[in-house]
Amino acid sequence: MALWICLHPWRLSLDVLCSDAPSAPHFVAAAVAGQDVRASRGPGAAHCAPSAAGTPAAGVGTLIQDAAGVAVVEDERVIAVNAAAARRGVTPGMRRNGVLAIAPGVLLLPRDPGREAAAVDSIAQAMLRYTPQVALAEHHAVLLDVTASLRMFGGPLALSRKVRRTLQALGHAGGLGMAPTADGAWLLAQARQGQRRVLRPARLAPVLDRLPWRALPEAQAHADWLADIGCRTLGGLRRLPRGSLQRRVGPALGRRLDQAYGRQASAWRWVEPPLRFDRKIELAERIDHAEAAWHAVERLVQPLCGWLAARQRALAAFAIHLHHERGRHARPASTLSLRLGEPASQPEHLVRLVRERLARLVLPAPVIAVQLADCETVPLDGQSAGLFREPGGTPSEHRRLLELLAARIGRERLQQPGVLADYRPERANTWEPAEFDPPQRPLPAAPRGERPFWLLAEPQPLAATGDRPLHAGAPLRLLQGPDRIEAAWWDGPLAARDYYIAEDHLHRRCWVYRERGPEPAPWFLQGWFA
Repeated sequence: MALWICLHPWRLSLDVLCSDAPSAPHFVAAAVAGQDVRASRGPGAAHCAPSAAGTPAAGVGTLIQDAAGVAVVEDERVIAVNAAAARRGVTPGMRRNGVLAIAPGVLLLPRDPGREAAAVDSIAQAMLRYTPQVALAEHHAVLLDVTASLRMFGGPLALSRKVRRTLQALGHAGGLGMAPTADGAWLLAQARQGQRRVLRPARLAPVLDRLPWRALPEAQAHADWLADIGCRTLGGLRRLPRGSLQRRVGPALGRRLDQAYGRQASAWRWVEPPLRFDRKIELAERIDHAEAAWHAVERLVQPLCGWLAARQRALAAFAIHLHHERGRHARPASTLSLRLGEPASQPEHLVRLVRERLARLVLPAPVIAVQLADCETVPLDGQSAGLFREPGGTPSEHRRLLELLAARIGRERLQQPGVLADYRPERANTWEPAEFDPPQRPLPAAPRGERPFWLLAEPQPLAATGDRPLHAGAPLRLLQGPDRIEAAWWDGPLAARDYYIAEDHLHRRCWVYRERGPEPAPWFLQGWFA
């Protein structure tokens, strides 16, 4: 059974300007009287118009924060508003002058089709994580054929939740429709209320019949005629005689209806990932602390992981370029280069890793843009899932943990236990810098005899009665030994010892040794067996 998901970012024209709005070079003026921001068309035209008080206006991000609402304008008419502007009576379709008359504190921003197209492309690239069959549709919608992905992501409900979280991580809000046909999912995603998930083909027609026909672009040219004959819904449109309808409006409307209801197949052009990944986000405001850039990095990591999934690659290294101001005070970008100990393709791990590194980075100047580039990838290794989860985590999870710790405290402070070729137990272990991918090198030969897992920090002297050592006032029973070592004559006093495995009165096994030398030779406790 086929299943499609459609994402419709309702407020895309508003989201691209408010969430990561471009910096000053993309805007010419911010007139405080009316808060009207107009787009620049020529190079070098970036400036802020003086306010009524004669002081330069604030940046766009500051204006958005201080405004009594935000509205997006195209051809002198409002096409999108936020909640604050709607509360002041601003609605889509209003003219610019009408907004300035009833709500002079509302900020008017010009629509930016280029940024909208880039945002839709980022959404489509990010959705490649869930299926290789992603297509673009009308009204900035993104279609996903998830027929083959349901089992991998835990079923329709779990998959839809993951898709919605990815859309939110990109800084967008929108509707999600799910249906057995692509056009059916597209129609459900346009609906602001009612059922928007239909899994069985038999339930699709009753749900679509209740939707208004105005959602179909092919019906807009015939809106007056359909309203005059009393047609209000897709069900009513579908009940019209098909021959008469086709002679009246042409074949396009009927064909679109058949595709939505599953009576005719539809063809789509799948999104193709680029050969290399290089994306950049302009920030609304200059930031002085590197950690504040991680929100922009997250919006870059989501399409990166979709690109990796589509290319069947894993990320081995990449770079974050933090661009500073341009012009007279221009500075080269601050670059944060990251090389992963374990190739990764999951956004959660990459975002956490970058955030830890950004927290330790000191910026030489404010940042106005964030770029993710210089990606070094390796083929993605397929992993077989086990029936039961590996206790303590898998080796790849251990390496990801080491990466996160190294990013947080520094690689030079991360150490791991190592082995030394020394017969003295207290010298046979050492701490060395942690290696994410340790080379295959031969280990020193294991010493003869059994050795305990737990060694005391310092050997503990023991009293003795004759030739038998005492512990806690009771004699120890020697079970095995002696195991004789003679070492360290080359770097200090000679260590000449006879080791024994002993048992105390509580039947605990311990490791003791006796110094060989002048009589009486002392006894020492050095470790305990598990």
